[in-house]
Amino acid sequence: MSENTFPGPGVHPLRLQVGQQTIAAYESEGTGRPIVLIHGNSSSSRVWSKQLEGSLGRKYRLIAIDLPGHGDSAPAPDPEKDYSAAGYSACIAAIARQLDLKNAVFVGWSLGGHAVLEAASALPMAAGLMIFGTPPIGKGPDGFAGFKGLSNVAFTPDPGEAEVDGWLEHAFAPKFNPIPPFFKADFRKTDGAARGYLGASAQQGLFQDEVALVGTKLKIPLAMVHGAEEQIVDLDYLRRLSAPTLWRQAVQVIDKSGHTPQWEQPEAFAKLLDEFASGI
Repeated sequence: MSENTFPGPGVHPLRLQVGQQTIAAYESEGTGRPIVLIHGNSSSSRVWSKQLEGSLGRKYRLIAIDLPGHGDSAPAPDPEKDYSAAGYSACIAAIARQLDLKNAVFVGWSLGGHAVLEAASALPMAAGLMIFGTPPIGKGPDGFAGFKGLSNVAFTPDPGEAEVDGWLEHAFAPKFNPIPPFFKADFRKTDGAARGYLGASAQQGLFQDEVALVGTKLKIPLAMVHGAEEQIVDLDYLRRLSAPTLWRQAVQVIDKSGHTPQWEQPEAFAKLLDEFASGI
């Protein structure tokens, strides 16, 4: 696998039309249970290349989606609406229906996890959800308390080079090296309006109460995964949450990884996802 030749062997690009939006996606060669992979803020499906091209991709039907304005997907036609938790979740649900997915697992990393939670009620085909790098947010004064190092760069349309470099350093475990160049390339390729409108929608409270969702409304298994050296999300916050459907009744911690365990520790991450997808 090479970050410069994505998608690699056995991975097929898809081009999907969701209303006025043109969405890029990538599908692995596996024929098992569908698993939908949603990347984070200012990223792309390339963060899933180790899963798409590895043993998980050969076993399961992995489908990675580039959110609107990210990766190879077109910029959103209605930025204010589409670049929000509700907009991203509507896109995910529409794609799941278009691909006629059944009994699927939805996996969201960072912003992708929030989008997956937001979409939960519109995903009747979902058998389970997995989120990581994603502290469920609430509507109260401590609604964003699960973040311990969230940078304003995530909501800045055109930040400087030093700001982006600092943001990327926090996306991995301390001293992780090397940070793949495509992470920065994906950041710069992302429509800057996606960050600006996302921040504005969050400030306006235009999101579901995810704390209430996982605490009382979610009826399917929820796996929460956390990198042991995570610099953005607070593990203690995750452990305090009420989550009756939490898989294995505990947050699953991956050693020697930060905010991006699917890249930093792909074998450990694949093992957890395989156990979740095959056991629910």
